[in-house]
Amino acid sequence: MTAPPDDCLARNDWICGAYVSTRSEILTDAVVQHLQLTGVSVALALLLALPLAVLARRWRWAAGPVLGVTTVLYTIPALAMFSLLLPVYGLSAALVVAGLVLYSLTLLVRNLLAGLRAVPEETRQAARGLGYGPIRLLLTVELPLALPAAMAGLRIATVSAVSLVTIGAIVGHGGLGNLIYAGMNTYFKSQVLTASALCVVIAVTADLLLLGAQRLLTPWTRAQAA
Repeated sequence: MTAPPDDCLARNDWICGAYVSTRSEILTDAVVQHLQLTGVSVALALLLALPLAVLARRWRWAAGPVLGVTTVLYTIPALAMFSLLLPVYGLSAALVVAGLVLYSLTLLVRNLLAGLRAVPEETRQAARGLGYGPIRLLLTVELPLALPAAMAGLRIATVSAVSLVTIGAIVGHGGLGNLIYAGMNTYFKSQVLTASALCVVIAVTADLLLLGAQRLLTPWTRAQAA
């Protein structure tokens, strides 16, 4: 009877330190691409979601259409979304970014709007009485008070984007998803597990960093909790 090989790569183990050490450069490149796709997508979605939420807050008639359209976009399956965007962006990283931006809009717009609506009307009236114009009122009163809800939406959108980036492997721009997809095709266990674990680490780390930023930016919430 032939003895099993000593090399975990030859045995095709799920957990294999040799895989990490021999393919560290490949893993690093995949992680960097994953972070870039996630960061750019969430940042662009936030830039789009903020004016949409402000518009829906200022004019109540706009809230229904804005929330309705973003919700419909969120229900479109990822493969269908990429197929719809393919004629515009081609097989590029921009295709993945555009899809993730559209998916993130629902989470960000809803939470931003909820935060803006939660600002007490008497607070707005007091600021107007002190001479605050619409822009100053938004930037110095409404947005700071809406931060807890906005940050909650940003955390969910970021974690979701980390997961959805992997679907970009179907067009060759999926970060760690490229390794997961290739590993599944070849039944390379350690590659699938390592890339999947790194996705989880990125998502948890991003969530904790945003939670820490939220606590630093909203010290009054800690005082209320105490």
